[in-house]
Amino acid sequence: MSEYEELQGRLGYSFQDVGFLRLALTHPSVAHERSGPIQTNQRLEFLGDAVLQLVLTRELYEKFPAFGEGPLTKARAQLVNRRSLAEQARELGLGQFLIVSRGEEMSGGRERLSALADTFEALLGAIFLDGGFEAAREFILRRFVTSFGELSDIPTLANPKGELQEFLQAVSSEAPRYHAVSSSGPDHDRVFECTVQHGGLELARGHGKSKKEAESEAASAALAALRERQGRETHSR
Repeated sequence: MSEYEELQGRLGYSFQDVGFLRLALTHPSVAHERSGPIQTNQRLEFLGDAVLQLVLTRELYEKFPAFGEGPLTKARAQLVNRRSLAEQARELGLGQFLIVSRGEEMSGGRERLSALADTFEALLGAIFLDGGFEAAREFILRRFVTSFGELSDIPTLANPKGELQEFLQAVSSEAPRYHAVSSSGPDHDRVFECTVQHGGLELARGHGKSKKEAESEAASAALAALRERQGRETHSR
Protein backbone atom coordinates (compact mmCIF):
# COMPACT_ATOMS: atom_id res chain seq x y z
CA MET A 1 0.00 0.00 0.00
CA SER A 2 1.43 3.39 -0.99
CA GLU A 3 1.98 6.08 1.64
CA TYR A 4 -1.33 7.86 1.05
CA GLU A 5 -3.47 5.10 -0.44
CA GLU A 6 -5.77 4.96 2.59
CA LEU A 7 -6.29 8.72 2.55
CA GLN A 8 -6.95 8.81 -1.19
CA GLY A 9 -9.56 6.12 -0.67
CA ARG A 10 -11.31 8.36 1.86
CA LEU A 11 -11.08 11.29 -0.53
CA GLY A 12 -12.51 9.34 -3.45
CA TYR A 13 -9.77 10.89 -5.55
CA SER A 14 -6.45 9.38 -6.70
CA PHE A 15 -3.61 11.79 -7.31
CA GLN A 16 -1.60 11.49 -10.48
CA ASP A 17 1.20 13.30 -8.63
CA VAL A 18 1.10 12.38 -4.93
CA GLY A 19 3.58 15.20 -4.32
CA PHE A 20 0.68 17.64 -4.47
CA LEU A 21 -1.08 15.72 -1.69
CA ARG A 22 2.07 15.59 0.42
CA LEU A 23 2.52 19.35 0.03
CA ALA A 24 -1.10 19.98 1.04
CA LEU A 25 -0.41 18.07 4.26
CA THR A 26 2.79 19.95 5.13
CA HIS A 27 2.01 22.38 7.95
CA PRO A 28 3.84 25.76 8.04
CA SER A 29 5.40 24.86 11.40
CA VAL A 30 7.76 22.50 9.59
CA ALA A 31 9.49 25.44 7.90
CA HIS A 32 10.33 26.96 11.30
CA GLU A 33 11.87 23.74 12.58
CA ARG A 34 14.05 22.72 9.64
CA SER A 35 17.04 24.60 8.31
CA GLY A 36 16.95 25.64 4.67
CA PRO A 37 13.95 26.50 2.52
CA ILE A 38 11.00 24.11 2.56
CA GLN A 39 7.63 24.35 0.89
CA THR A 40 4.52 24.21 3.06
CA ASN A 41 0.80 24.16 2.31
CA GLN A 42 0.24 27.93 2.64
CA ARG A 43 0.35 28.67 -1.10
CA LEU A 44 -1.96 25.72 -1.81
CA GLU A 45 -4.31 27.01 0.89
CA PHE A 46 -4.44 30.38 -0.91
CA LEU A 47 -5.26 28.62 -4.20
CA GLY A 48 -7.75 26.20 -2.65
CA ASP A 49 -9.65 29.02 -0.98
CA ALA A 50 -10.16 30.69 -4.38
CA VAL A 51 -11.27 27.41 -6.01
CA LEU A 52 -13.73 26.73 -3.17
CA GLN A 53 -15.18 30.24 -3.38
CA LEU A 54 -15.61 29.97 -7.16
CA VAL A 55 -17.26 26.54 -7.06
CA LEU A 56 -19.73 27.47 -4.34
CA THR A 57 -20.38 30.91 -5.84
CA ARG A 58 -21.30 29.32 -9.16
CA GLU A 59 -23.49 26.73 -7.45
CA LEU A 60 -25.36 29.37 -5.42
CA TYR A 61 -25.65 31.67 -8.45
CA GLU A 62 -27.23 28.96 -10.60
CA LYS A 63 -29.53 27.48 -7.95
CA PHE A 64 -30.93 30.73 -6.55
CA PRO A 65 -31.65 33.13 -9.45
CA ALA A 66 -34.11 35.12 -7.33
CA PHE A 67 -31.49 36.18 -4.77
CA GLY A 68 -29.21 39.20 -5.04
CA GLU A 69 -25.57 39.68 -4.15
CA GLY A 70 -26.12 40.26 -0.42
CA PRO A 71 -27.96 37.02 0.46
CA LEU A 72 -25.69 34.99 -1.84
CA THR A 73 -22.58 36.41 -0.18
CA LYS A 74 -23.94 35.62 3.28
CA ALA A 75 -24.90 32.10 2.23
CA ARG A 76 -21.42 31.46 0.86
CA ALA A 77 -19.87 32.79 4.08
CA GLN A 78 -21.85 30.27 6.11
CA LEU A 79 -20.82 27.39 3.87
CA VAL A 80 -17.10 28.21 4.09
CA ASN A 81 -16.67 29.33 7.71
CA ARG A 82 -13.61 27.98 9.53
CA ARG A 83 -15.58 25.58 11.68
CA SER A 84 -17.31 23.92 8.71
CA LEU A 85 -14.01 23.54 6.84
CA ALA A 86 -12.33 22.06 9.91
CA GLU A 87 -15.23 19.62 10.25
CA GLN A 88 -14.70 18.55 6.64
CA ALA A 89 -11.06 17.88 7.46
CA ARG A 90 -12.00 15.89 10.58
CA GLU A 91 -14.45 13.73 8.65
CA LEU A 92 -11.66 12.87 6.20
CA GLY A 93 -9.16 12.24 9.02
CA LEU A 94 -6.67 14.75 7.62
CA GLY A 95 -5.21 15.45 11.05
CA GLN A 96 -3.53 12.07 11.34
CA PHE A 97 -1.72 12.63 8.03
CA LEU A 98 -0.55 16.18 8.75
CA ILE A 99 3.20 16.73 8.61
CA VAL A 100 3.92 19.01 11.58
CA SER A 101 6.90 20.16 13.62
CA ARG A 102 7.71 18.51 16.93
CA GLY A 103 6.54 21.61 18.81
CA GLU A 104 3.25 21.69 16.91
CA GLU A 105 2.74 17.99 17.64
CA MET A 106 3.33 18.55 21.35
CA SER A 107 0.86 21.45 21.51
CA GLY A 108 -1.96 19.49 19.85
CA GLY A 109 -1.66 21.35 16.56
CA ARG A 110 -2.59 18.28 14.57
CA GLU A 111 -6.23 18.75 15.62
CA ARG A 112 -6.28 22.55 15.90
CA LEU A 113 -9.33 24.04 14.16
CA SER A 114 -7.34 26.53 12.08
CA ALA A 115 -4.78 23.93 10.99
CA LEU A 116 -7.52 21.56 9.85
CA ALA A 117 -9.44 24.27 7.98
CA ASP A 118 -6.26 25.45 6.26
CA THR A 119 -5.31 21.90 5.31
CA PHE A 120 -8.73 21.26 3.79
CA GLU A 121 -8.34 24.36 1.61
CA ALA A 122 -4.80 23.28 0.67
CA LEU A 123 -6.19 19.88 -0.32
CA LEU A 124 -8.63 21.59 -2.69
CA GLY A 125 -5.74 23.49 -4.23
CA ALA A 126 -3.81 20.25 -4.65
CA ILE A 127 -6.72 18.50 -6.39
CA PHE A 128 -7.14 21.52 -8.68
CA LEU A 129 -3.48 21.45 -9.73
CA ASP A 130 -3.44 17.67 -10.09
CA GLY A 131 -6.75 17.05 -11.85
CA GLY A 132 -8.05 20.41 -13.03
CA PHE A 133 -11.10 22.49 -12.17
CA GLU A 134 -13.73 19.81 -12.85
CA ALA A 135 -12.00 17.34 -10.53
CA ALA A 136 -11.90 19.97 -7.78
CA ARG A 137 -15.50 20.97 -8.43
CA GLU A 138 -16.77 17.37 -8.23
CA PHE A 139 -14.88 16.80 -4.99
CA ILE A 140 -16.16 20.03 -3.40
CA LEU A 141 -19.80 19.45 -4.33
CA ARG A 142 -19.61 15.84 -3.16
CA ARG A 143 -18.30 16.99 0.23
CA PHE A 144 -20.75 19.85 0.64
CA VAL A 145 -23.78 17.81 -0.42
CA THR A 146 -22.93 15.52 2.50
CA SER A 147 -22.90 18.44 4.94
CA PHE A 148 -25.53 20.79 3.56
CA GLY A 149 -27.80 18.64 1.44
CA GLU A 150 -28.51 19.57 -2.16
CA LEU A 151 -28.45 23.30 -1.37
CA SER A 152 -32.17 23.41 -2.07
CA ASP A 153 -32.63 26.15 0.55
CA ILE A 154 -30.29 29.09 0.72
CA PRO A 155 -28.31 29.21 3.98
CA THR A 156 -28.62 32.46 5.93
CA LEU A 157 -26.00 34.29 7.92
CA ALA A 158 -27.15 37.81 8.67
CA ASN A 159 -25.31 38.85 11.81
CA PRO A 160 -24.90 36.28 14.62
CA LYS A 161 -24.03 38.90 17.26
CA GLY A 162 -26.97 41.09 16.24
CA GLU A 163 -29.33 38.11 16.09
CA LEU A 164 -28.24 36.99 19.57
CA GLN A 165 -28.82 40.46 21.00
CA GLU A 166 -32.31 40.58 19.47
CA PHE A 167 -33.09 37.11 20.81
CA LEU A 168 -32.00 38.06 24.35
CA GLN A 169 -33.83 41.42 24.30
CA ALA A 170 -37.08 39.47 24.43
CA VAL A 171 -36.26 38.51 28.02
CA SER A 172 -33.85 41.20 29.22
CA SER A 173 -32.58 44.68 28.38
CA GLU A 174 -29.05 43.56 29.23
CA ALA A 175 -26.76 43.13 26.23
CA PRO A 176 -24.59 40.03 25.84
CA ARG A 177 -20.94 40.53 26.82
CA TYR A 178 -17.96 39.09 24.97
CA HIS A 179 -14.65 38.25 26.62
CA ALA A 180 -11.40 37.05 25.03
CA VAL A 181 -10.24 34.25 27.31
CA SER A 182 -7.18 32.90 25.52
CA SER A 183 -5.03 32.84 22.43
CA SER A 184 -2.90 29.88 21.43
CA GLY A 185 -0.64 28.60 18.72
CA PRO A 186 2.40 30.11 17.04
CA ASP A 187 2.34 33.61 15.57
CA HIS A 188 1.67 32.32 12.06
CA ASP A 189 -1.31 30.26 13.22
CA ARG A 190 -2.90 32.14 16.13
CA VAL A 191 -6.28 31.00 17.44
CA PHE A 192 -8.40 33.14 19.77
CA GLU A 193 -11.06 31.84 22.17
CA CYS A 194 -13.93 34.07 23.29
CA THR A 195 -16.91 33.57 25.56
CA VAL A 196 -20.30 35.24 25.38
CA GLN A 197 -22.07 35.86 28.68
CA HIS A 198 -25.50 37.09 29.68
CA GLY A 199 -26.99 37.57 33.11
CA GLY A 200 -23.73 36.44 34.69
CA LEU A 201 -23.83 33.09 32.87
CA GLU A 202 -21.60 31.85 30.07
CA LEU A 203 -23.75 30.99 27.05
CA ALA A 204 -21.11 29.60 24.70
CA ARG A 205 -17.54 29.77 23.46
CA GLY A 206 -16.11 30.37 20.02
CA HIS A 207 -12.75 30.10 18.28
CA GLY A 208 -11.29 32.01 15.36
CA LYS A 209 -8.21 33.51 13.75
CA SER A 210 -9.27 36.91 15.11
CA LYS A 211 -11.20 38.08 18.17
CA LYS A 212 -14.01 39.21 15.89
CA GLU A 213 -14.29 35.77 14.29
CA ALA A 214 -14.20 34.07 17.71
CA GLU A 215 -16.97 36.35 19.00
CA SER A 216 -19.10 35.60 15.93
CA GLU A 217 -18.59 31.85 16.43
CA ALA A 218 -19.55 32.20 20.10
CA ALA A 219 -22.71 34.11 19.17
CA SER A 220 -23.68 31.45 16.63
CA ALA A 221 -23.14 28.66 19.16
CA ALA A 222 -25.15 30.54 21.80
CA LEU A 223 -28.02 31.12 19.37
CA ALA A 224 -28.11 27.44 18.42
CA ALA A 225 -28.16 26.35 22.08
CA LEU A 226 -30.82 28.88 23.10
CA ARG A 227 -33.08 28.00 20.16
CA GLU A 228 -32.72 24.30 20.89
CA ARG A 229 -33.67 24.88 24.53
CA GLN A 230 -36.59 27.07 23.49
CA GLY A 231 -37.77 24.31 21.15
CA ARG A 232 -37.60 21.70 23.91
CA GLU A 233 -39.53 23.93 26.33
CA THR A 234 -42.21 24.63 23.72
CA HIS A 235 -42.52 20.92 22.93
CA SER A 236 -42.86 19.94 26.60
CA ARG A 237 -45.78 22.33 27.25
